Amino acid sequence: MSANVDSQKRMMDKEEDLKRMEAASKCAAQQIRDMLSSEDVATLTHLQLLILGRLQDSNAVLSHFNDFSDRSFAAVANDFSKNTRLFKAMKVDLDHIFRRIRGLKNRLAAQYPEAFKESVVGQIADTRPDLENEMGWKK
Repeated sequence: MSANVDSQKRMMDKEEDLKRMEAASKCAAQQIRDMLSSEDVATLTHLQLLILGRLQDSNAVLSHFNDFSDRSFAAVANDFSKNTRLFKAMKVDLDHIFRRIRGLKNRLAAQYPEAFKESVVGQIADTRPDLENEMGWKK
């Protein structure tokens, strides 16, 4: 029996607490309403609606731009990857060609040392741009 009485007492306490909280929240809301004029509230509401409209327009524009960007990227992605592979292959080919030219120069310098004196060999140094160097030129 005592457990039943305790449970009823707790339920009544909870109901009283809820009523007090409701009364306090109504009182706080009324005080806030009294602090603001209806014109100020109407102005704030109007400004919020304007901002909402602009944000929705901006969101629509950005969505269209994203769709356009996706379509444009899809159109050029294949060509871009083909050209990238082509440039990589060209770089490998040019590196091979310049390596062979250097080898030929060294062989000629060994065969004809008088034609390739030390000062001339220094001037014929490889002056190709180094694409992996930050400045683009070998030092």
